[in-house]
Amino acid sequence: MKPSSYLFLAGLAAAGMAQAQADLILTNGKIATMVKQGEFVQAVAIKDGKIAAAGSNAAVLKLKRADTKVIDAQGRTVIPGLNDSHTHVIRAGLNYNMELRWDGVTSLKRALEMLKEQAARTPDGQWVKVVGGWSAHQFDEKRMPTLAEINAAVPDKPVFILYLYGLGFLNKKGVETLGYNKDTKYKDGVIELDAKGEPTGLLVAKPNAMVLYSTLGKTNKLGRADQVNSSIHFYHELNRLGVTSAIDAGGGGQAYPDDYSVSIELARQGKVTVRTSYFLFAQKPGTELADFQRWMDQTRPNKNDHMLYPNGFSAEGAGENLVASAGDFENFLEPRPDLPGHMESELEPVISLLVKNRWPFRLHATYAESIERDLAVIERVNQKTPFNGLRWIVDHAETITDDQLKRIKKLGGGVAVQNRMFFQGESYWERYGAQARQMPPIRKMLELGVPVGLGTDGTRVSSYAPWPALYWAVTGKTAGGMRMWQDRDVLSRFEALRLMTTGSAWMSGEEQLKGTIRTGQYADLVVLPADYFSIPAEDIKKLDSVLTIVNGQVVYGAGPYQSLAPQLPPVSPAWSPVGAYGGYQNK
Repeated sequence: MKPSSYLFLAGLAAAGMAQAQADLILTNGKIATMVKQGEFVQAVAIKDGKIAAAGSNAAVLKLKRADTKVIDAQGRTVIPGLNDSHTHVIRAGLNYNMELRWDGVTSLKRALEMLKEQAARTPDGQWVKVVGGWSAHQFDEKRMPTLAEINAAVPDKPVFILYLYGLGFLNKKGVETLGYNKDTKYKDGVIELDAKGEPTGLLVAKPNAMVLYSTLGKTNKLGRADQVNSSIHFYHELNRLGVTSAIDAGGGGQAYPDDYSVSIELARQGKVTVRTSYFLFAQKPGTELADFQRWMDQTRPNKNDHMLYPNGFSAEGAGENLVASAGDFENFLEPRPDLPGHMESELEPVISLLVKNRWPFRLHATYAESIERDLAVIERVNQKTPFNGLRWIVDHAETITDDQLKRIKKLGGGVAVQNRMFFQGESYWERYGAQARQMPPIRKMLELGVPVGLGTDGTRVSSYAPWPALYWAVTGKTAGGMRMWQDRDVLSRFEALRLMTTGSAWMSGEEQLKGTIRTGQYADLVVLPADYFSIPAEDIKKLDSVLTIVNGQVVYGAGPYQSLAPQLPPVSPAWSPVGAYGGYQNK
């Protein structure tokens, strides 16, 4: 009997023929089940938002009824929906419609043209903003814009450009609008001055990004109605790229509950099209413990049909910065920061509270030196209050050691990795020299059996687009084409895709619910325009979706499937960069 027949019979055994009659059937596909490497089927049946069966066309079509919708994949590759294990989808949604995205733009010349064009359509009183997601090395020119070029492109509207979490650029009008002068100071960050002692417009994150956060916070925000529209369009953009799930790691400027209210409203209306598991991020240094204590009393999980929900379903999740003093800023343009001496005294009571109340948590940690101190606290808490299977995550972990990975494994933790080195690899090597060790050491994590999820850390420190992350995982190359990994470290395409499907699902305790195409799993599927498994590696960066299904419903369609997708509301405000350019520039 063929493997596809086994899958089909398993579906019938689980659901029963009568119950398994399909709402939707996708046929004639090269459908990667991701159950094991090299396993493909032709068709998949969906009922009530879940996969009812997968197998051959003939077998699956037996579940067709009179009103079943049948979609022909026309031989295209089909994969489980992509799941970003670490991103900032809620915050991004609130801001997407007012940001000009340079994600994927291949020349600085074109990026500056876009800046000038957007300024022409932006009303007086509004900022023109490029808020992360790009690298100087992605441009043909292999450099950042100069302040002179920015001022020449836009002399009359305020401009703010964020370069990762390292630099910020203000044009002259932006400096004037903010009122920055020689007396403007930030405790954490530098406002560069010219020979006359006046601000040039360059902002330098040193030792951390507070000057960048604070400056961005002084620019315009969208009104409530536009935030709703913006969130809808950002979900749609993720669907266009094949993303069906995301884990929101919280973030600066993302306060609970206020900044979550738009997504909660949309979820209640059934308008969230990316399954979003979220964590809570304390915003004010020194009050983190009080914030988590308060949230434990006031929050109650609301699954919203599993489309927007606290991490782990049964409780909220905490992170990614549990306390501000434990966050090691990842700006490779500057030296590694040392965590303050009082970090442990602040972190330990927060982790103790979380473990006692069975809250999953995640901890931002870039460097091994920081992870060593974090682990000492975590191990001390575990001795007093055993974790006993509580899931927790180390985020980023670029320079983590083998010994630290073994300790994480012993305590039941996982690691969420992102392609930040895709954007910052050249900067890291320029500072620290060429590295023989993979960063982060994904291959070693897999060898040790540590749970690993792949993500982006979009939208500021890197792009939200998932395909550059998959490209990086299978090539070890940066945006500038520099090969950082040795041959033994690069992942197969199956391994990389598994990390952004079932690997990421572990991070939210959902590995039994999504990440593969098999009976009982959520019906989250993506039909690709080209075969991810065989196309030239350089083309992986350009992939997107022609058909995205979430919860058994078509949420995005292009080409022959465009008529199947629901209509989007017009972009608002009318001058939004999204209306002119969209988001990730992969075309």
